[in-house]
Amino acid sequence: MVKELEQDNLKEIVAENGTVVVQYMAGWCGNCRVMKPKFKKLAGENEQSTFLMVDAEKFPESRKMANVDNLPTFATFKNGSLVNQVQTNKFELLKDLVNEVASN
Repeated sequence: MVKELEQDNLKEIVAENGTVVVQYMAGWCGNCRVMKPKFKKLAGENEQSTFLMVDAEKFPESRKMANVDNLPTFATFKNGSLVNQVQTNKFELLKDLVNEVASN
């Protein structure tokens, strides 16, 4: 299941959960909309991880956590720290990013 961040509190969520996968997006971003169902599919396959959608324009503090400067950006956090991030609209790169934290 994918949750949508409702306030700029990603730091707390990352601290409280073992593995967190984030899609940084914006309402105007076409590639973000294209990637959303693929992100949801990966969430369904990796139920041990927390999957979040973060509006990068509404939540600047959450955006800073992964140094987001392009959309969509996907980031993984484990044990409170950023593991990796990728700016992509390619499913295979997103899948590799998720598998990287899921296998550890």
